[in-house]
Amino acid sequence: MEECKRSIGTLSEEVLNKLAKMLDNSTCGWRQLANAVSEQPKFRCSETELTSCSLQVLSATGSPGRALLARLADRCCSLDFLLHCLRKIDHQEAVQYLSTMVTELIQITVQPQSQQATVGGRLVLTCKASGPPGLSYQWFKNNEEILDETGSTPELVLCPLAPVHQGHYICRVNHGVNFIFSQWAHVRLVHSAGCSSSLFQGSVSGLLITHQPQSRAASEGDTLFLECNAEANPPAQYEWYHNMVPMKQQNTRSLKIPCVTTAHRGLYKCKVFNLYHEVWTDVATVVIGPSSITDASWVEVDRGPDSQEVHRSGIQPLQQMVNPPTPAKHFHATDKVALLIGNMNYLYHTQLCAPIADVHEMTNLLRQLDFKVVSLLDLNCQEMHSAVTEFLLLLDKGVYGLLYFAGHGYENYGNSFMVPIDAPASYTSDHCLCVQNILTRMQEKETGLNVFLLDMCRKRNPNDDIIVQPGLIKVTANIVFGYATCVDAEAYEVKREDVSNGIFISFLKRRVCEDEKVTVMLDRVAEDMGRCDITRGRQALELRSNLSERRSLTDRIQTAECSASYSARNLQWAVAHVLPKSLCLQFDCGVKVQLGFAAEFSNIMVIYTRILEKPKEIVSCCAQLTDFPEDVEIDLKKSNQETLLEAGSLLLIKEDLPSPELPSRYTRIRGLQRLKTELTFTVCLHYTYSNMDEEVEERQTVTVGKPLVSKLNLHEPRRPPACSDSLSFSLDSFNVPECSSFTEGFASAGSASNAWSYYAQTGRESSTTDSPTSSRSANVPEETDSPELFDVPQPLVASKSLPHSQLNDTNYTFSDMYNFHSH
Repeated sequence: MEECKRSIGTLSEEVLNKLAKMLDNSTCGWRQLANAVSEQPKFRCSETELTSCSLQVLSATGSPGRALLARLADRCCSLDFLLHCLRKIDHQEAVQYLSTMVTELIQITVQPQSQQATVGGRLVLTCKASGPPGLSYQWFKNNEEILDETGSTPELVLCPLAPVHQGHYICRVNHGVNFIFSQWAHVRLVHSAGCSSSLFQGSVSGLLITHQPQSRAASEGDTLFLECNAEANPPAQYEWYHNMVPMKQQNTRSLKIPCVTTAHRGLYKCKVFNLYHEVWTDVATVVIGPSSITDASWVEVDRGPDSQEVHRSGIQPLQQMVNPPTPAKHFHATDKVALLIGNMNYLYHTQLCAPIADVHEMTNLLRQLDFKVVSLLDLNCQEMHSAVTEFLLLLDKGVYGLLYFAGHGYENYGNSFMVPIDAPASYTSDHCLCVQNILTRMQEKETGLNVFLLDMCRKRNPNDDIIVQPGLIKVTANIVFGYATCVDAEAYEVKREDVSNGIFISFLKRRVCEDEKVTVMLDRVAEDMGRCDITRGRQALELRSNLSERRSLTDRIQTAECSASYSARNLQWAVAHVLPKSLCLQFDCGVKVQLGFAAEFSNIMVIYTRILEKPKEIVSCCAQLTDFPEDVEIDLKKSNQETLLEAGSLLLIKEDLPSPELPSRYTRIRGLQRLKTELTFTVCLHYTYSNMDEEVEERQTVTVGKPLVSKLNLHEPRRPPACSDSLSFSLDSFNVPECSSFTEGFASAGSASNAWSYYAQTGRESSTTDSPTSSRSANVPEETDSPELFDVPQPLVASKSLPHSQLNDTNYTFSDMYNFHSH
C-alpha cells in the first residue's frame, strides 16, 4: 500500500495524540515499541533519549508516547514500519486504529509548480494525490475558487493566457471532512523575451550572488548594516534570517537594524530566490559588545595608601575593536577531560536520589562531545581528594577540563565546598573539598577552558567559621562556574518512582550539546529554568565567568601540536576503564557458564552469568556468584537476579548486552574504588539430574584482576601536590609522574598495548576530521566480548529537547521536591 511508505510526520496531530494515549502504559506501550523499532539501528533510542521521553510525565500535558513518536518522525520512520512494530508487540488496538487512519490518509504526490508563459499561450497546473477512493479537487486563484470545467480536476488548464490569469494558485484535495492543500504556484506572464539581467540574457533563467554579507562587530546602541546582492532572471527576492529564524519585514537586499542590543548578536544569512532558483548567502557573524565610549577619557585609580589618579585621554579600546570588523575565530582543544562525581548515600546526612541519573546522563552527553569522562558515585573524603588528583594528571596545556558535582554542599565567604559521603554531622571545611582550590591547581596546567558545574546547595555552614584562603587564582579569562542555585539558596531534585533528576540537570541536558559559547548555553539554561513555575523564587541558576573567547564544549580536538601527550593521556584514561575479559567456565558435570562484565559507572560494575551448554540429563541449573571481598559493596538481596532492575541497575539496558535473548543472572558491584586487592569471587553452580531429586553443587573460584577505577587505589592518600604534575611523554619513553597511581594500572592492564595502538590511531583521525563534533559512544554497558577495549566512535546524533512550551506547564508539586540539604 502506497500510504504505508509515508512518514509518521504525515499523520495529523489528532491522530498522533490518540495513538500516543494508547502507548502511555507500562505493559504494552511506548517502552516496548522503543525496543521493537531498535531492530533498525537508525530508529534506536539511547538511554538518554528514553529518559527524556519518560520525563514527559512531569508535564501536565506531556506524553512519553508522543515524545517517542516525535523522535521516530524526525528520523523519517515510515507508517509501514510503525505498523510492523506495533504488530510485533501485539498492540491490537493501536494496529487497528492506525490501519484505519492510513486508509483515510490523503497525500499530495504531484505538487503544482510555478511557471511563466507568454500572453495568448497555454499553461497547465497539475496536482495529484493518493488516498481513499473518491478524492475531489478544488482549484483557487488567490482566495477565490475557480469554477470553470477544469477547476475541479487534477489539471487546471489556462488557455488562452491573459493578464487576468497572472497570480498565485493552490489546489485543495478533499475526501469527506478530510482535506489537504497543495503548495502555492505562481503564474507569471511575459510579453517578450526581455532582458532581466546582464548575466542571464533573454528568456534564460538564473540566479547568482554577487555580494556576500560580511561579519560585523558592533556596540550596543550602534546601527547594524548588512548587505547582499544578486544577479537574477526573473528578478531576485530577498529574505533575511537571524539564527535560522526568518526576520519579519526584512525583504530587501539590505538589512538595517538601528540601536542594536545583545539580543541582535548571532548568525545572519539571506535567502535569495526567484521563480526557479533559491540560493543562500554565506553566514555573517555579528558580535555585540557593551556600549562604546567614543570621546571620553578614563581614569585609572590605585586605591592604596599613596593613591594617585592617572589620567589617560582619548583611549577608545572598544571602538578599535569594532573597526575594522574581524570574522569569528574557531577555537579548539588539545583534549577534553571531565570528572563527574555524584554523592547519594550519605552516612550522617539526608540521602539523595537524583545524582545517579544526573551523572549518568551527563556522562552520555559529554562522551558525545568527545570528552574523556570519569564518572564516580558515593566517594568519601579521601577518595574525592584522590579522584581530583588523578583528574588533574589528565590535564595539560590547551585541554578543556570540566568538573561536575551533584550532592550536598555549602558556600562560605565566597568559597564553595563539596561534601563527601563520610562527612560528620557538624562538618567543616576540613572534611570537604574546596572548589576554588581545585581551580588553582587546574590553572597550573595552562588549560584552555575550566568549567565547574555544581549541582548543590550554597547555603552558609554555621559550623564553619574558618575563612579558607585558596591559592592565587590567575587571570586567565577561561573560567566558567555554573551554579545550580544562587548564594544562600538550596538546589532541588524531583523524586520519582524509577529515576529521579535534579532540577538543574533536567534543564541543562537539553542545552549542553548546543554549539554555543559555554556562557551563552548556560544563559539559555537559566532562562529555561526561569520559565518554570515551581523553580521561580526557589532555585535559579547563577553564572560566574570571565570567559573572553567563544569557547564551546563542542569545540573540536586538534592534537597536531602535542600528539604524543594526547596519545599518552588516552592510554592513561583507558587503563582506568578496562573491564575484565568475558570468561567461559567448564564444570565437571559438563555445564558451560559464561561470565560477562558491563560498566555502569567508572566505579560500578555489573557481572552477569549465563548457561551456554548443559548435558541433556541435567534438567535444571543456575550459576550464582558469592564470596566477594569485603572491600566492595554487594546488596545480597539484589544479587544473582534475573533482571537488571531487580539487581538494582536502573540505567543499563539488557538489549545492549551481547545475546540479550539468553537468560542471565545479574549482580551489581559498587564501590570498586575501595578494592584493595584483585577482585576474587566464587561461581556456585546448582543443578539437578532428571533421575535425582537432590540438588548438586559445584564451585569454582574466579579472579578477574582490578577492574575499572579500582586500579587507581583512590582509597590511598596522595602525595601533596608540591610539583606541577603534568604529562611529559614521548612515544618512545612512557613516563608517568611518581604521584600517579596509573603506574600500577599499566602493569595490571593486559590490554594496555591494544589501547595504546587504538587511541594513537583515533588521535590521528580526530586531528584531521572536518566534522564539527566527533563523538564517542554513549554510556551504554561497555562489553569485553570483542578484542577492542572500546567501541568504535559513532557519529553524533542530535537529540530533540523537550519543547519549552511543555516545560512551562510542568506539573510539579512542591511535595515532590527534595532539597540537597547542606546541614
